Amino acid sequence: MKNSKIKNLTILSLLLTLAIIMGYLEAIFPVPMVIPGMKLGLCNLVIVIVLYQYGYCKAFVITVLRVLIVGLLLMNAAMIAYSLCGAILSLSGMWILKRWKCFSVIGISIGGGVLHNIAQIIVAIFLISNLLILYYLPILLVTGMITGAMIGVLSKSIMQRLDRINVKGIS
Repeated sequence: MKNSKIKNLTILSLLLTLAIIMGYLEAIFPVPMVIPGMKLGLCNLVIVIVLYQYGYCKAFVITVLRVLIVGLLLMNAAMIAYSLCGAILSLSGMWILKRWKCFSVIGISIGGGVLHNIAQIIVAIFLISNLLILYYLPILLVTGMITGAMIGVLSKSIMQRLDRINVKGIS
């Protein structure tokens, strides 16, 4: 029992570190996008895998810690608010979709990408007090679907490989 707890803590710590590194790299080397502020969301690759392998609570802790650590290193308070709200709504939505058992990993990841952008628009409305930002929502929904699909495909592929080599989360 003690060994399984140590193994879990070690694996989750490594996954948190990987998410932080991905977030850091994405922040300092942004992929040139046509849409301002658009990111691939590489950190979500780790979050989707943790959600499936370890469950919502552990994915939530990794999500919050990742956002706060990367945020304190590279962002201002407003950016942390955008990122944290987007990440929490995205994760919560993915967890709900996963529980319904009628969506694939790719569909769940797309839902997470879309919800992340919706949360960021809601935060923007409160921070800048301007509803005109809603005109940006359709563009963000499309980009959320595209990046969510990409992250979903990668997550599915990685989880299939982990299953083949019998690497599973220990609850």
